[in-house]
Amino acid sequence: MFDALRERLETVFENLRGKGKLTEEDVTNALREVRRALLEADVDYKVVKTFVANVKERAVGQEVLGSITPGQQVIAIVYEALVELMGKESSSLSISSNPPSIYMMVGLQGSGKTTTAVKLANLLKKGHKPMVVACDLRRPAAVEQLRILASQAKVDFFGPEDINTDLFVLVKNALKHAREHLIDVVIFDTAGRIQVDEELMEEVEKLSEVLSPHESLLVVDSMTGQEAVRVASAFHQRLTITGLILSKLDGDARGGAALAIKESTGLPVKFAGTGEGISALETFDPRRMSQRILGMGDVEGLAEKVKSITSPEEVDKLSRSFKKNRLTMEDLLMQFEQIEKMGPLDKVIDMIPGAGKIRELKNADVDTRRIKQTKAIIQSMTVEERRNPQIIKGSRRRRIAKGSGTSVQMVNQLLKQHIQMNKLWKQFGKNKKFKGMKMPGSLF
Repeated sequence: MFDALRERLETVFENLRGKGKLTEEDVTNALREVRRALLEADVDYKVVKTFVANVKERAVGQEVLGSITPGQQVIAIVYEALVELMGKESSSLSISSNPPSIYMMVGLQGSGKTTTAVKLANLLKKGHKPMVVACDLRRPAAVEQLRILASQAKVDFFGPEDINTDLFVLVKNALKHAREHLIDVVIFDTAGRIQVDEELMEEVEKLSEVLSPHESLLVVDSMTGQEAVRVASAFHQRLTITGLILSKLDGDARGGAALAIKESTGLPVKFAGTGEGISALETFDPRRMSQRILGMGDVEGLAEKVKSITSPEEVDKLSRSFKKNRLTMEDLLMQFEQIEKMGPLDKVIDMIPGAGKIRELKNADVDTRRIKQTKAIIQSMTVEERRNPQIIKGSRRRRIAKGSGTSVQMVNQLLKQHIQMNKLWKQFGKNKKFKGMKMPGSLF
């Protein structure tokens, strides 16, 4: 979402890095470009004005203008200003000391509310026993959608027996079910509308009175720009919204909502949806988000992704291969499967520090088809062939190519790459520094 903004800011900062010392005119010209970049990202002009004034006040001081590395100093100032703009620190959910914790999800139709409810349950199931409740009885498909998604995420679901069920009877029955089954988190997916209307607000207000939720979470579509800010303000006037969840942050919109919604509404952004998958929801961290915007990468986020996709069994398996100084095709297949679990490769590349400045990465044509083809080649091998690729000769190569829908040339390329990787693997194994080292379970 922040690609265009990141590129504009990188150009501005690159020009600053080329100067020995900065004058006030240099800072003014640079901030003029920063202002344009933020406005193009659909950030409210009042927020932009305050932001730029804040940065300029810090940047024109003698400490920066007389610095040996003034360009880096200005980048640091912009970074801190972005962090402050988005809320300084991440905001956690309120957990009730007397379970269950009740979370009410609200938002407009099409904002991704139902999907986000399940994503949140999936995120919380690591330390809790969550349940999602289908309260959108006006849209027939909503109940079934939530049921299917809950099944995919392997979290508890509670819904109406038929579409004519009274909403408030449903809610009371859901809470009773939660207490009887030791469910400590209940997420209510309420009805959405195409626009903020009186009927919707009255229903949600009444539901809030009945539930007394510990958190009222508003899901807003990041791709709607400043409209997201207006929606958040409208809901907050009628309900006590405790936090925001930005959906579709992986889209190609300009990103103004993510940057300005905290400043405009005073409401903390608690989570961000980063993809379509059930696991594509992460805690919104202003510092890490600012790092991504400025092209600094997100090493912490990358480490979390690796940790979340790696099972203890996979780590143990790879550790055994490492100790034997031998990497099999089965190990390689596991690595490719892990890479796919991490999500779109271009998004993963964005999390690598400095990736935006490396031309080969920045302009790389990330072809996920090649990974699928490589997986197909390995999956077309027998168990013996995966463990001992050296036995794969002419006839076997033709059979594998035919079975995987690829070519003999591609099979040959993979086998050559495997030999090269094994040489490197053996070098690691012989190096005393790596002896006894616990493998992380991922090529990353």
